[in-house]
Amino acid sequence: MTTPRRHATSRGPRLRQLAAPAAVVLASTLALSACSPGAAPEAGGEPVSGGTLVYASGDAEPTCLDPHVGGNYPQALLASQFLETLFTKDDDGEIVPWLATGAEVSEDGLTVTLGLREGISFSDGTPFDAAAVKANIEHVKDPETLSSTGYLAMAKVDTMEALDEHMLQLNLSAPDAALLESLSQHWVAMMSPAGLERGMEENCAAPIGTGPFVVDAWTKQQSVTLARNEDYVVPNPDAAADPEHTGPAYLEGIEWRFIPESAARYSALQAGTVDMIDNAQPDTIVAAGEDDAIEHLDAPRPGASNRIELNSSKAPFDDARVREAFVRSVDVDAAVDSLFFGTAERSYSALSSVEPMGYSDESLFAHDPEEASRLLDEAGWTERDAEGYRVKDGERLSVHLPVSTNQSVPAEQSLFQQLQATAKEAGFEVTLELQDLSSWYEALGAHEYDLVSAPYTKVGPDVLRILYHSDSTVPAPSGYFANHAMVQDEEIDAWLEQAASTQDDAERAALYEQAQRKLLEGFYVLPLYDQQNHFLHSSSLQGVGATTAVATPTFHDAWLAE
Repeated sequence: MTTPRRHATSRGPRLRQLAAPAAVVLASTLALSACSPGAAPEAGGEPVSGGTLVYASGDAEPTCLDPHVGGNYPQALLASQFLETLFTKDDDGEIVPWLATGAEVSEDGLTVTLGLREGISFSDGTPFDAAAVKANIEHVKDPETLSSTGYLAMAKVDTMEALDEHMLQLNLSAPDAALLESLSQHWVAMMSPAGLERGMEENCAAPIGTGPFVVDAWTKQQSVTLARNEDYVVPNPDAAADPEHTGPAYLEGIEWRFIPESAARYSALQAGTVDMIDNAQPDTIVAAGEDDAIEHLDAPRPGASNRIELNSSKAPFDDARVREAFVRSVDVDAAVDSLFFGTAERSYSALSSVEPMGYSDESLFAHDPEEASRLLDEAGWTERDAEGYRVKDGERLSVHLPVSTNQSVPAEQSLFQQLQATAKEAGFEVTLELQDLSSWYEALGAHEYDLVSAPYTKVGPDVLRILYHSDSTVPAPSGYFANHAMVQDEEIDAWLEQAASTQDDAERAALYEQAQRKLLEGFYVLPLYDQQNHFLHSSSLQGVGATTAVATPTFHDAWLAE
């Protein structure tokens, strides 16, 4: 479980579950538990003010620093340093207030009234209030913003009304049990309305938030420089990592470098030219465990598991027998064991292990070449060509897997190669194509794929609706569509809609289980392992371990020991 902006144990009354029946009382108090397993060890000594943290990222450099635009993980990773959200998630997985003070949900679920914290300003001096939140949600929903993640998350917000300066009423087109989960994500983070009014180009270059840092400069293809927000005030001290540290960050700034090559990032960390890296390779994580000068922060992402989705809208995977045959033909267990050195556990679920409503069925994903062969024979793929691939009506059983080199670490690329080899034994030709992020998005948009591994992070099980509801086969304004398996099943749609509408946790869990069961039994998805967030940092970087609801690290309490 990730830790929202805190390390230490604290106590206080708990905010009621937002999915509970009737209303949730407007309140800012909440309970905090001990630090999560992903938290770094407690810092030693007194914090030191000053210094610049050098962070090296292997994720793709964002084309826009405003996470409302598009909405991918690298944007959230960087934006979480200077933008904040209305809600976050505690160690028990419950949604709790941050910039908000709480929420009240009407009996019919169609009205959500947000209480907003007073005394908060954006770094340009613009007040944080109901008008600002309204402007941000309107920005996310505006088709010209070209949002995907935030747009899909805010789809049910119909109209809004500021009841007073610090209370905003959201009127929904349908009940949305996942709304506050969505508002804990940086793809719906709060930005200065004055900043938004500058236009997309200027706001993409330097969004203006309420966070502990501000964007100072962006040198494309090199780095983003963040400076300390000298006026920063922790919105909710009771939810902070250090309740006593409520003012500006200790660090003077952060230099956020883009270093795509994993070995180069690790070498820079070892040499001391950078203080922290992400996207660490499995063998690197193991090696770092033997080095007292390096610490490891493990923060698995919420939402979907890392998985391969099978495009059921066209041959050959429009035949469920061929989908199952492919799943049975590949040996995922052996690949994960040999390539990840214990840093990743095999998943048998469409959801991350962080999600308590995930459903798992190991029996569906056993490596069974004989069953794969039987299914392909039954589906009419009975002949083989000179290279050993299955053939039907003169056509080879060939499937295309484009791979984003920006989102797939080398170990995962090697995993795909091992799956390619075991699938060949059953008669599948799997063509792997390594692509940069832009080309990969283009291939998906043009449906030029049969298989795809597309990470998707969203807080809560409602990610299933985003990924597998029929509506998600239609692109968002950005051009991105999330249902890459092209699942179009009326029963699954109905279960996901009901789960998103009910305010009863038990009913919600049962509906999500039904949807997941049918999704897995239909072999639309091949789960691989949890989405990985492995960060390595120098032991001289202290106070690290707090993460947001989407498992991005925050550095308000971080400091550099001499």
